[in-house]
Amino acid sequence: MKNENSSFERVDEFTYLGSIITNKNSIQEEISSRLKSGNACYHSVQNRLFSRLLSKNLKIKVNRTIICPVVLYGCETCSLTWREEPTLRVFENRVLRIIFWSKRDEVTKEWRKLHNEELKDLYSPNIIWVIKTRRKKWVRHVSRMGERSSLYRVLVGKPERKRPL
Repeated sequence: MKNENSSFERVDEFTYLGSIITNKNSIQEEISSRLKSGNACYHSVQNRLFSRLLSKNLKIKVNRTIICPVVLYGCETCSLTWREEPTLRVFENRVLRIIFWSKRDEVTKEWRKLHNEELKDLYSPNIIWVIKTRRKKWVRHVSRMGERSSLYRVLVGKPERKRPL
């Protein structure tokens, strides 16, 4: 594509401000990229999460302040589908299992991994809820900008002019 004195290369995807933008407008590549970054962050603090010297509350704070922001970067503008939600939950449950360790079964007196429902009871704000809450805050923020803002026009679906054929 050429524009007066410049030429632009046509690409299928590119990274802009840490987010992957594709020509198919698919969020799957962005989610997998965020999870890769989250895994790298998780592995950098993994030995601290395994430590018995740190309390569970401190480990939860590490998760909230170091790991989650990396995974949730830019989540306000992405549209999650039911296909992406389980992959995010699997990542979150894996980190939470390390934080809360295992539980001793009262009947058999053996140690076992925590089930998803038990993790849900121990740690209430799950990652999907956080994403939906952030999106609602973003929509409220954009709606307060007024009709002159281009973001507001995109939100309510009022384009500036008619699209050409």
